[in-house]
Amino acid sequence: MLLTFDSIIIQTSSGFHFNCFPEFLTPYHLPNLIFYIQVHNFPFHYRHIKSVQANLWILSPTLIFLFSSKIQAKSTSIESGNMGGAGESSTGGCGSGEVGRFAVHVIRGRWFSVYASFLIMVGAGATYLFGIYSKEIKSSMGYDQSTLNLIGFFKDLGANVGVPAGLIAEVTPTWFVLLVGSALNFSGFFMIWLAVTGQIAKPKVWQICAYICVGANSQNFANTGALVTSVKNFPESRGVMLGLLKGFVGLSGAIMTQIYFAVYGNDSKSLILLIGWFPAAISVVFVFTIRTMKVVRQPNELRVFYHFLYVSVALAVFLMVMTILEKQLAFPRAAYAGSVTVVCALLFLPLVIAIRQEFAPWNQQKQQDDSPSEITIEKPQAVESKLVALPPTSSPNREGKSNSPSCFTTIFQKPPRGEDYTILQALLSIDMSILFLATLFGLGSSLTAIDNLGQIGESLGYPTKTISSFVSLVSIWNFFGRVFAGFLSEALVAKWKFPRTLMLTLVLLLLCVGHLMIAFPISGSVYVASVILGFSFGAQLTLLFTIISELFGLKYYSTLFNCGQLASPLGTYVLNVKITGMFYDNEALKELAKKGMTRLSVNELTCLGVRCYRKSFIILAAGTFFGALVSLILVIRTRQFYKGDIYKKFKEETKPSEINMASASTVDGR
Repeated sequence: MLLTFDSIIIQTSSGFHFNCFPEFLTPYHLPNLIFYIQVHNFPFHYRHIKSVQANLWILSPTLIFLFSSKIQAKSTSIESGNMGGAGESSTGGCGSGEVGRFAVHVIRGRWFSVYASFLIMVGAGATYLFGIYSKEIKSSMGYDQSTLNLIGFFKDLGANVGVPAGLIAEVTPTWFVLLVGSALNFSGFFMIWLAVTGQIAKPKVWQICAYICVGANSQNFANTGALVTSVKNFPESRGVMLGLLKGFVGLSGAIMTQIYFAVYGNDSKSLILLIGWFPAAISVVFVFTIRTMKVVRQPNELRVFYHFLYVSVALAVFLMVMTILEKQLAFPRAAYAGSVTVVCALLFLPLVIAIRQEFAPWNQQKQQDDSPSEITIEKPQAVESKLVALPPTSSPNREGKSNSPSCFTTIFQKPPRGEDYTILQALLSIDMSILFLATLFGLGSSLTAIDNLGQIGESLGYPTKTISSFVSLVSIWNFFGRVFAGFLSEALVAKWKFPRTLMLTLVLLLLCVGHLMIAFPISGSVYVASVILGFSFGAQLTLLFTIISELFGLKYYSTLFNCGQLASPLGTYVLNVKITGMFYDNEALKELAKKGMTRLSVNELTCLGVRCYRKSFIILAAGTFFGALVSLILVIRTRQFYKGDIYKKFKEETKPSEINMASASTVDGR
């Protein structure tokens, strides 16, 4: 082992002086490196030096860098037998300390950060439960369907306008982003719960809209804090990572439904309270474990993600079985408590996988540190003086400032696809405009259908528990759509250069079928439509966010990620409030007129029959088909890009290596 370094003297608070090297000044390596050098200097005091090394973890050294100088020495060898005997005596009684250090290592590792992101995503999909508790808002406040759809629009507006979250994430650490999101989530939904339960004076419509917009906007902070950070930590597995994380968002509705039945029974008003405190609590618990870390590419990275996938699929299948059984049987609260117990156990399995991934490198590193069989320090060759005459101090800075172009002058000087675009370059590009139009109709129509699913089931005569099953099916198949789009599209891109944009087109065509099944319902068609709606909606989100990261780079991904979904609330407003809500109310008024009644005769405006949503969903299907045709333009524009190696940039920057302690070091101190 050849070591040639500059020596640095370090003084601890207890007065000891040690030699160490600037390349390895990390909390983990410092004691072992000090041990190596001192064994070299004092070979006959190995046992005492080993004891000092074992206790250095708690000496709390005050590092004072005094000077740096060249060191030179000749090689020294220590018999391995003596090393073994001393090692046994020095490690005795330190088991609890090793466990504690390993726990800290796991918590600060990339894989625990992924696990924490999974749990935060579990609470980030509460907005998809609007179909369950919207009827409580409608009945307790006396709203008609158009007013309820207006509230649903503001819910979608808050959930999709994530630009503020992205801009905040550009200049603040991740923990601050997560804390802001948890505060918004609790305050928004808690105020709605107070209004629905009558504990405050009846608020005006605009106040309810503001409350739900604030509460829903919190999910953008969760997405930006957890999802964007995870993509940056695993840039070459971004499709898989996005699929998993957005998949847990899709399961969020079904998971929270089980918790709601177990804790509160069949009280829909209490569901609003659960949505308020549960996601906020998760973000607060894991606020400091999610941060951008140094990327160390691992050969088995994809295999680990597949293990996460198997656990998440098992969770989704269990939730789907529970949803079916709940429709057939009358479940007591104790049965729901057992269901939640199984859900929690499955949610903890990814933690076991994360610990396993961190244990192997920890054990390997520990063995290397405890086995200093031979250390050789040789005299470095004479090095010529590196002093170079420097130009005037102010010249580089002034020249750099004068040569750096303004962001406004480079708007139309776009880099090649896959490189880092500026925010303005990306937003004003043709590719982003095409994505905007496609998601305007795709995500807009999907959210419109999901938000009206409760009223759709009611209009077709389904009981309340069956309507809850529709919402759960959407949530579960939302998960399958997200992970399917992430894993399958990643495999197709890697093996056959299949454009991810073409998969987006196919998903939009599938969504058209789901809309038509609601427009022309037959026996059981709403079940199938719920599956198609959930799958298509989830797949669109994963594909959209992955395509944005591939076409425009990761430098400003926090902002571009949130800009990509701005079309969704606009599409929801037009398709949901102005079209679907209007047609529904018109059909309801016609029914009242046939009965000789007026709008003032009833508190709640309700429509029953297949006519309530037929016209609106025909329009939704037509708009989605137009979005699919528009997305074909992007397929043609990006076909050459996907034929190349879209991850070449990251493969050049990070070489494959085994996991080491550097995987726990942060880039920006977050």
